[in-house]
Amino acid sequence: MNEIKIKGIYKHFKGDFYIVEDVAIHSETKEKYVVYRGLYGNNELYIRPYDMFLSEVDHEKYPHVQQKYRFELQNIESKNK
Repeated sequence: MNEIKIKGIYKHFKGDFYIVEDVAIHSETKEKYVVYRGLYGNNELYIRPYDMFLSEVDHEKYPHVQQKYRFELQNIESKNK
């Protein structure tokens, strides 16, 4: 996992789902950030450093988590095939 899919639906390792809106570049540092929206509650908009979004779960801190990555792309198929 090393590329972000714009408009992809991702599951956070704690269970909630998010849609990636875009990737933004910090104007001074040129650091990349993932811009994503929660698919629950008030659908708040968040940003997170690109590398952190793609990072693996700290399984020492969260030993019971099955998911390998902090956010994992979901394969959502259409009901209309």
